[in-house]
Amino acid sequence: MISTGIGLLTVACLGVRAAAADTAAGGLARPTPEQAAWQDMELGMFIHFAPNTWQDKEGDDRSTPLGAINPEALDTDQWVRVAQSMGAKYIVFVAKHIGGFCMWQTDTTEYGIRNTPWRDGKGDVLADLAASCSKRGMKLGVYLSPRDDTLGAGIGGRCATEEAQERYNEIYRRQLTEVLSRYGDMAEVWFDGSNIIEVGDILREHAPHAVVFQGKYASIRWVGNEDGFAPDPAWNAVPEAARLAGATAANGDPAGDAWLPIECDARTRAGWFWSSTNADTLKRVDELMEMYYRSVGHGAVLLLNATPDTSGRIPEADAARIAAFGAEIARRFGTPLAETTGRGDTVELSLDQPMEIDHIVAMEDIRQGERVRAYIVEGRTDEGWRLLSQGTAIGHKKIEPIAPVEVRAVRLRITESAAEPIIRKLAVYCTARDTRQ
Repeated sequence: MISTGIGLLTVACLGVRAAAADTAAGGLARPTPEQAAWQDMELGMFIHFAPNTWQDKEGDDRSTPLGAINPEALDTDQWVRVAQSMGAKYIVFVAKHIGGFCMWQTDTTEYGIRNTPWRDGKGDVLADLAASCSKRGMKLGVYLSPRDDTLGAGIGGRCATEEAQERYNEIYRRQLTEVLSRYGDMAEVWFDGSNIIEVGDILREHAPHAVVFQGKYASIRWVGNEDGFAPDPAWNAVPEAARLAGATAANGDPAGDAWLPIECDARTRAGWFWSSTNADTLKRVDELMEMYYRSVGHGAVLLLNATPDTSGRIPEADAARIAAFGAEIARRFGTPLAETTGRGDTVELSLDQPMEIDHIVAMEDIRQGERVRAYIVEGRTDEGWRLLSQGTAIGHKKIEPIAPVEVRAVRLRITESAAEPIIRKLAVYCTARDTRQ
């Protein structure tokens, strides 16, 4: 993956203007309904599958004969089952990576699945996946690389000459129209490496409710690394100038006028693509949980990659590890010991009886903007109120692991805010168990 730059906001300038209008009206940047819904999904699955898979390479060197690409066991139902086992609510599929190979039926290039033996050249991986997602209630997003090494387009879709640029612009716009108009509603559109080609009209017509990753129509932003880690604090707003310049988590500013939430793209193996040499790099459950704490637990969305092999299936070891990760999330956070909601500078959660807790989860109602600027969490013990944690941003979600302590009540005290705090959730958990594999 080349991350130099997908998404659920009303795209084009429509979504950005909506966020800006909310800022003007209420003094705080606010998400569009599509952005807020996207943030609620919290977990997605990335799927990288291209000729690279046959080459043991991260970048397609276009050395694989098209006649060798024949994933006879390809099973998109399995891909969706794996995503669901993790708790993912959406899948982003790499329909075209930087080599230019197209995983759907298109006549815009000769370098694509239609010129392989798979299903006698009539196969369409994107169509299969769209059908599998629709059948199982999974949202679908698409990655369409503006860079295309086969057609001579560099990062962002930039070509060497004006004539070549005009020719490629027409091809890329046709490709984007195809993937956005033929396969049902898209939840997210990825322009990896940004995108210099004008596509606003296509997004408005064919993906008006998708969030967009990178480019001038971006409505979500890259975290800035490929490790699955967001900073703390990870503010949702950025200055509009930073949004247009390709903002990352480093540009977060609670006073910013553009709502631009963070997506953390990360790998289960060392590479984005399956390789015959990287099976031993499959991450342990505790490593995946660290990602979860430092992405979802910091208010971001985690997009975790899975890697189908040359058969077209996600290897069983990978599928089992991803399922174990999902099971551990559910075990720790599926059912709180107690929870509440509230408004104002103090929200208190009383327990029916003294209980040992080791995690606190807080969420703001971000539909009204990110209001909390600093907070303290205290627990009431036999000796009185005791400090358990403190921080700055809460945003969509803040997961706070703490030293185990028995408490009768927990209270969240907002010590600094930009407007009246609206706490969507304050919950406590007891999760202690070694999950190392």
